[in-house]
Amino acid sequence: MKILLTGATGFLGGKLCAALLADGHSVRALVRPTSDLSSLPRPAAHGAGALDLAYGDVTDARSVLDAAAGCHAIFHAAAVVEPWLPDPSKFISVNVGGLKNVLQAARETKSVEKIVYTSSFFALGPTDGHVADESQVHHEQFFCTEYEKSKLAADHVARRAASEGLPIVMVYPGVIYGPGKVTTGNIVAQMLIERFSGRLPGYMGYGSDKFSFSHVEDVVQGHIAAMHRGQPGERYLLTGENASFMHVFDMAAIITGTKRPSFHIPLLMVDMYGWVSVFFSRITGKLPLVSPPTVQVLRHQWAYSCDKAKVELDYKPRSLREGLEEMIPWLKNLGQIKY
Repeated sequence: MKILLTGATGFLGGKLCAALLADGHSVRALVRPTSDLSSLPRPAAHGAGALDLAYGDVTDARSVLDAAAGCHAIFHAAAVVEPWLPDPSKFISVNVGGLKNVLQAARETKSVEKIVYTSSFFALGPTDGHVADESQVHHEQFFCTEYEKSKLAADHVARRAASEGLPIVMVYPGVIYGPGKVTTGNIVAQMLIERFSGRLPGYMGYGSDKFSFSHVEDVVQGHIAAMHRGQPGERYLLTGENASFMHVFDMAAIITGTKRPSFHIPLLMVDMYGWVSVFFSRITGKLPLVSPPTVQVLRHQWAYSCDKAKVELDYKPRSLREGLEEMIPWLKNLGQIKY
């Protein structure tokens, strides 16, 4: 099968590209001329599939249409995944405009039989006090980040396209983590690096946050299952164990045989640090790890059930401990952390 993949140079996209090639599919990766291609599989790892590059951008409708020519399926995983950007308009142009271009290309490319769109748990909204499933609709009363707002807007676009008959399946990963590219999309790796380097000596907050953690390899398999078994118009949460970042740090301490953090950093102090980080970011151009929107996210809970994906897609998420037991030694072998 010939597959168009957007976002192939990202944390999730690179793993998805490798898995599709290993399954024998031919993959056309839409990449920008300036993209870092280091996360793409090497030719020797392609298995029976073939990889070719289509240079363009999801915000350029013509390049998306050209890339889609002759493809039987589209995986749209490209997105700007940041809690804060100095220019927030990029969230809409990429996360919403990019999806619109992909959907239009699918309409005009008669060979496309299935579209798998990578949304986000943020599109469903916070779950403060309960565990939500795919039936949850974002309350739209407030947004913690511009990223969250853009993913909800894109979700509206995707669901409208489904109602119009496009064969689109929407998947909603949780906080993706695991070995791979250390980007904002792999925030757990970044947090653990900060923790073991001593730059984050305590817990952020008091453990009242809750997220659904998804190992990247599980999410990849969930995407592929969505292509084969996902029903057009349906939504599938590709989430995992619900836990706080405090629990992640405690688990990391158990796995490494090191001490747990001995104190908590109030979110008010983290928020102040975030504002300072944003100030320096505007000067240096380097995006901050922690910003005020990050703190807003930590003030809420984002707990979800993936039971539907387990039943319909045979989705099998590993436990958080299993995932961290794989990820932490990987970070150590890279020289990113010491213990």
